[in-house]
Amino acid sequence: MKMTPEKSSKIRMVLMGIGFTLFFLAVVGRGFWLQVVDREETVARAKRQYKRIIPLTPRRGAIYDRNGAELARSISVDSIFAEPMRISDVNATVRALAQPLHLTSTALRKKLTSKRSFVWLQRKVQPEQSARVRKLGLEGIAFTKEHQRFYPNGELAAQLLGFTGLDPRGLEGLEKYYDTQMLGQEGFLVTAKDGRRKGFGSSNKVVDGGSHGNSLSLTIDRNLQYLAEKELAVSLEENDARAGSVVILDPVSGEILAMANQPTYNPNAYRRYSAATRRNRAVCDEFEPGSTLKIFLMAAALNENVVQPNQWIDCEHGSYRVGGMTIHDHHPYDRLSVADVLKMSSNIGSAKIGKLLERQRYFDYLTRFGFGEKTGIDFPGETTGQLRRPELWFEGDLAAVSFGQGMTVTAIQMARAVGAIANGGLLMKSDLVRQIVDDRGALVESRPPETVRRVVSEKTAAQVRAMMELVTREGGTGTLAAVPGYRVAGKTGTAQKVDPVTGGYSADKRVASFVGFAPVDKPRLVVMVVIDEPQNQVYGGLVAAPVFSRITGQALRYLGVPPTEADMEVPLPPVTLETGVAISTGNSQPERVSSGEFPVMPHCLGLSSREVLQTMERLRLNIRIKGSGKVIEQFPAPGEDIRYGDEVWVKLGPSA
Repeated sequence: MKMTPEKSSKIRMVLMGIGFTLFFLAVVGRGFWLQVVDREETVARAKRQYKRIIPLTPRRGAIYDRNGAELARSISVDSIFAEPMRISDVNATVRALAQPLHLTSTALRKKLTSKRSFVWLQRKVQPEQSARVRKLGLEGIAFTKEHQRFYPNGELAAQLLGFTGLDPRGLEGLEKYYDTQMLGQEGFLVTAKDGRRKGFGSSNKVVDGGSHGNSLSLTIDRNLQYLAEKELAVSLEENDARAGSVVILDPVSGEILAMANQPTYNPNAYRRYSAATRRNRAVCDEFEPGSTLKIFLMAAALNENVVQPNQWIDCEHGSYRVGGMTIHDHHPYDRLSVADVLKMSSNIGSAKIGKLLERQRYFDYLTRFGFGEKTGIDFPGETTGQLRRPELWFEGDLAAVSFGQGMTVTAIQMARAVGAIANGGLLMKSDLVRQIVDDRGALVESRPPETVRRVVSEKTAAQVRAMMELVTREGGTGTLAAVPGYRVAGKTGTAQKVDPVTGGYSADKRVASFVGFAPVDKPRLVVMVVIDEPQNQVYGGLVAAPVFSRITGQALRYLGVPPTEADMEVPLPPVTLETGVAISTGNSQPERVSSGEFPVMPHCLGLSSREVLQTMERLRLNIRIKGSGKVIEQFPAPGEDIRYGDEVWVKLGPSA
């Protein structure tokens, strides 16, 4: 039966109606799904489509010393960006911005004519730059807050703290080691855009500041750190030395109270300095210990009962042949007691004691003291030093290692090992961070003192301490390390450096060192001093020992340790260094502590160096002191802000 045109038309209309109905139901169903069932995801997708999200630098946690003094912090600074689609007169904008932003017209025009809706012009600008640009009131130029890392003490503890990049990820030092702990959650800058991805309106923006990172509380004492750095700098200048390091630690807890390196740098302007200057030599540099290693030879031999302190050793009148080489002493000795071998630093006596101890036992003690392996300090780039296996030692090697040649150590290894002698034979773990707290001040992690192992008996440690005290007494090699009013123990070291060209020992390049502790009966401080390539004098007893004396004497008084020798006159420490609690200077000039985000230079004209140091303590500033007398010149001027990278100094001279 044929379908009539009328019937066919009706069927098509019905089918079309059904199709439209199904399409309508599908649209309604989809709309219901998007607006009701899946509403949250739909709203989020819409926001992503009409908003642009620019990540901002997160705010890092602060770094404090053991007493709460601030060593590093993040401050809020302006970053300047442009929305090119909103700029009507590009040429006028280029002319206005080129000078305050220190950009070339070509580079700036390229940014402002970009097809993008958002471009950074300059990140983390100086406050005066930001103020100048704000005054221009330019269309399409806007600002947002970001976080800039700032080191308020300038060069103080620079190699220890390290620095951050623009991200701001930690690039060196503690900033790098604890980067994940200190780096907060990043914030976001949100800008509006239309369907063509162009900015519109007044660029309404929402800034999410993110969350703060955790803060570090160090074992370092800022005052002791300052003391160590300044005394080390003086020594390098006096001896025309290449570099140097000082480590101060508490032998009972193992905590590092100061870790100084010279030459140093300003982490606020780290790009101006070489990588060698930024290196933490106390942890990363190896050197042959020389005679300081005799401390541990004696400890091992006494602990194994192979010698006694009063036992006599034939020192062969200053020349001794062993393993195909001839060993010499600085002075020809006939016979010396074991105690005097350490006191006089006899290489021949040490070689003979090493032979009695033999290779394996001596090696075992060196490793128990922590040589040849990392200390585990919380700092990147630590080196192990070099200590060959004993089966590779020939007879001459055993003799050489007995007086500190043929192996290398680091300053932190040596200070920690001597700390075990001062601490009754117990080797302690050494960390730089005591506590980690979150941005609300809640404790995240605490690190109490931790004993690693017992190395020698208490009796042996006491015997070695008594022998080390003789080194600083009359007739010893370290008399210049003596501290008036206190009993001091220590050991000098002088080691030839290896010539990289010949592979042998250099004829004129040496490392001078001294390591010791005080007071002898109840040690509070271990101080390790290393001076690299001194020129005027080369021996540890002449170069490093005086630095030890000055640092230890002032540090003990700063810590309130009473003199142990009442019959000795205790002179006041030099006024060129900070040694006491800050008190009022009596300065009648008004002082501003801070101008916005930056510290302010106090009025120092007419003050003595001691008064300047007291002002530094009160305002938590690090000021370089030049000359002696009264302050006759200063930079910056009184009341001016101290900017990033500024060298802050005062010049002293005779008062008019």
